[in-house]
Amino acid sequence: MTQPRRSTVSRRTVDLRRWADLDWILLGAVIALGVMSCLLVWSATVNRDDLTGGDERAFLAKQVVNLGIGLVLMVMVAATDHRWVRILAPVAYLLAVVGLVLVLVMGSTVNGSRSWLMLGGLSLQPSELAKLAVVVGMALVVAERHEGRWRERVGTTDVVLMLAVAGLPAVLILAQPDLGTMLVLTATVFGVIAASGAHRRWLVGLGLGGVAVAAGAVLSGFLADYQIDRFLAFTDPELDPRGAGYNVEQARIAVGNGGLFGQGLFDGSQTRAGFVPEQHTDFVFTVAGEELGLAGALLIVVLLGIVLWRALHIAGQSDDVFGRIAAAGIACWFGFQAFQNIGMCLGIMPVTGVPLPFVSYGGSSMFAGMLAIGLLQNIHLRTLASPAARLQPTKRVLVHR
Repeated sequence: MTQPRRSTVSRRTVDLRRWADLDWILLGAVIALGVMSCLLVWSATVNRDDLTGGDERAFLAKQVVNLGIGLVLMVMVAATDHRWVRILAPVAYLLAVVGLVLVLVMGSTVNGSRSWLMLGGLSLQPSELAKLAVVVGMALVVAERHEGRWRERVGTTDVVLMLAVAGLPAVLILAQPDLGTMLVLTATVFGVIAASGAHRRWLVGLGLGGVAVAAGAVLSGFLADYQIDRFLAFTDPELDPRGAGYNVEQARIAVGNGGLFGQGLFDGSQTRAGFVPEQHTDFVFTVAGEELGLAGALLIVVLLGIVLWRALHIAGQSDDVFGRIAAAGIACWFGFQAFQNIGMCLGIMPVTGVPLPFVSYGGSSMFAGMLAIGLLQNIHLRTLASPAARLQPTKRVLVHR
């Protein structure tokens, strides 16, 4: 009669130990970024009656809800059995593709790009979720063909299949057109293929091919005029200071106003005056630069660096092909997107309209990022649960005793 009870207790102990083994450094960095996000979004919108309708806490409340839902999604993915993660990966990919198709059919156009689905009072940007779907889909392709044979070089067929997985969402994103997301997706795909162990000639060929495609898009007139103007403004904001160069110039002024410790939260002169467009979304880093100064801006960079470090650490420690490639792909995604966003706020990258991971206002970006963090935690927990990893904690306990 007592044996079943001991078994139940044992299972509960294992579950408790499993959650105790979360990567708390990664979780802490993400939560800290989320808290900063709520404060910065609040500061960027508190004086914007045109956005809030007079409710100073409207965007604060929305971002807190976005963060809360994101954390729930993270926990759900982290708690899902690893086998189900791989089973559901094709479903997630299919849903992302369907979402991108629906955007082209019935989506809303914002800032020249048809990227949003309006579902009642809820807006969704499927391209944000497509980034994670592409990473997971590419990782699954390699895992299904090379599981247990990690040392075997990824061949031409593998690379072609990975490019096919990424190609369909990429074409749909280009059709919107969403150039910023396309740049992030391109860098992510390149990173996943590199992490998979593809031959160097593939990396060189993809790099040259990307340059050729970009040049062709400009010369053929595929890019809209405003997109070309943004690239020209990046090279010289003075070419059109009241047009395409306005965002860059005002962002630079806001960041430069901050000095070492900033003008104080809610007290930034550029932020209070609303001079920086889209400051609660794409240019939220300028709020940190102006109101928290170099110290606050560096804190965001350090926290994002911790997220990248832990993602790469999890990739390096993973004992299966799927986990290693997926974690490396997520690191490439977060790394390039953060660099692109901060770079455009500082004037060293063109304005492309990509959010700062875990900091910019918006549900789609927050949900996609938190789902990715949940996947990283899932991979981390599975690695610790492997037979080889279980021996190490036992040794540590014996030493302490």
